[in-house]
Amino acid sequence: MGFLEDFQASLESLPAMLQRTYGLIRELDTSLLASQRQSEQHCEQEIDEIKRGIEAGNVAPDMSLIRFSDEALEEQKHCIRVADEKVALATQAYDMVDTHIQQLDQYMRKMEELRLERELSATASPGGTPDVTTKSGRTGASGRGGRKKARQAAVELLNIDLELPVDPNEPTYCFCKQVSFGEMVACDNPDCKIEWFHYGCVGLKEQPKGKWFCPNCVGLPKRKKGK
Repeated sequence: MGFLEDFQASLESLPAMLQRTYGLIRELDTSLLASQRQSEQHCEQEIDEIKRGIEAGNVAPDMSLIRFSDEALEEQKHCIRVADEKVALATQAYDMVDTHIQQLDQYMRKMEELRLERELSATASPGGTPDVTTKSGRTGASGRGGRKKARQAAVELLNIDLELPVDPNEPTYCFCKQVSFGEMVACDNPDCKIEWFHYGCVGLKEQPKGKWFCPNCVGLPKRKKGK
């Protein structure tokens, strides 16, 4: 599968992946706000109990010996874990978009090279087009005319029906539901329904270190543990 097909496949799945990721972030945000309120109330209650204990002489007024209960500390740790998951999802969404932008830049450079080759060929050919000057009066890759032509060429090529033979029995993977191609990564959640993903579709540029979870599964292992 060529660069154009790879780019089309990954681009078509991007909106759905971003929507799914943002949905997970909203769920985590709602969970985090509830956990924060509960933790704050718990801590306020324990602070009031400590104050009453000091006033009654039941608690030594030594700040080095005064601490929150294990339950209150665990609630605070849970809030930090949820916040970390939100950051991880936001970073993943950013990387996905950034990867597609870089792929688009690479594609546009290829289209610009192709356009220049065609113009040079037309100029050298006796029966070719005599004038390759753009409407803006500029030639070559510089100026708005060149960039506009490159964008138009990219759009035209994206609309080409390649009619490539596809084996209907070949399994598909990833959010894009395409066959295996290029570099792929497996989700470490054994219950993942998709399991394998293309690097570009999940915003990866290299093999992840340690365990890796797809956008569908990234919040599940920690959220199941609870508090």
